[in-house]
Amino acid sequence: MRGAAAAGLAVDAYVHLELAHRYSPIASSILSEGALFRIEAAAIFAALLVVFWRHRAGDAFAWLTAAAGLAAILFYRYIDPGSLGPLPDMYEPIWFTSKVWALIGQAIAITALTALIAARRRTHSGQRLGPADG
Repeated sequence: MRGAAAAGLAVDAYVHLELAHRYSPIASSILSEGALFRIEAAAIFAALLVVFWRHRAGDAFAWLTAAAGLAAILFYRYIDPGSLGPLPDMYEPIWFTSKVWALIGQAIAITALTALIAARRRTHSGQRLGPADG
């Protein structure tokens, strides 16, 4: 499960780093969408935490990173809120290959991390750890 979570997060980070320069021109007076894409590339840091640190806080950070990215993809695909505070208008009502890969990576990471977190919770409540943590 850790390998699946790390792979999903790595795909997410790669896609966002690969696309960041294309989205830099889309900006508010404070922040560009390219900068937000580079921030989402922190998913690579989350992947490293999942693999090497193996701690509840690292798993939670990784889960939140993937969930925030997935929520943003779906929100800005289906809703056009315009600019929100310091965020630029990021509405993009189309699907394309890189966006789908990012979504798949995030979904895999969320699924695997949910299983890891649930297994860890069962272990701490006195039950034996299952194969999900391997």
